[in-house]
Amino acid sequence: MDRELSGKVAIVTGAGRLRGIGRATAVSLAKLGAKIVVTGTGRDPNTFPEDEKEVDWKDVESTADQIRDEGSEALTMITNISKEAEVNDLFERTLEIFGRVDILVNNAAAPYGEDRVPVVDLDNEIFKKVMDIKVFGSFLCSKIAAKIMIEQNEGGRIINLSSTAGKEGNARMAAYNAANFAIDGFTQALSKELAENKITVNSVCPGQTETARLDPLGRGALWKSRAESIPMGRVGTDDEVADLITFLASDKARFITGQSININGGALTSR
Repeated sequence: MDRELSGKVAIVTGAGRLRGIGRATAVSLAKLGAKIVVTGTGRDPNTFPEDEKEVDWKDVESTADQIRDEGSEALTMITNISKEAEVNDLFERTLEIFGRVDILVNNAAAPYGEDRVPVVDLDNEIFKKVMDIKVFGSFLCSKIAAKIMIEQNEGGRIINLSSTAGKEGNARMAAYNAANFAIDGFTQALSKELAENKITVNSVCPGQTETARLDPLGRGALWKSRAESIPMGRVGTDDEVADLITFLASDKARFITGQSININGGALTSR
């Protein structure tokens, strides 16, 4: 797979965190030669976790620096993917600078936290926010990307980030469950629509993964107990999830479409 993606252009949403699947994916795709567009929400540096502050992390700009270190070109965009106008700007700018779109990784999601309450206590606007970013945002990006890929007539890859929470419901996770179940259904529908155009559509379903999103859980007994509940005895890494995404973006996965693929150390082995 050495530089297999040279000449390809990939958009990776939600790629501004030092410890995150988006950043890891953007860098992994860059290693194979793809030009990368990375989006983020323009986080306030005062809210950065300590490890980002220690290395003077600059959100998507630092991810772009890592991409360039791999010898690939990078473009950064501050984008709220739940806003149609901003998504339009994202794709217009990508075409202006790079001229094409071959790979879309829908990774952006609402922050962990306020949604993790019983349904009877779940604020309506929080539920809508989770769905807007994860589901509506992925829809908006996929719709435009698909149109571009069809016009290019050279195939393409759309990879949606779901979760094992898209296959098994849990208490106090209704919004997150609903969003990820929706992503898996959207993936199946879109894959059948685009198959004749040689555009594959898959979703990746991580279990517990070491990213900044899980920082609210802390690193104490709760974290240890979660790791012990995984048959392989540990949580996953952002690089491991990125490896799967990169495989799906490659020509090696040209006959894989409509799938929701678990990567969870054996924690969920069905569905």
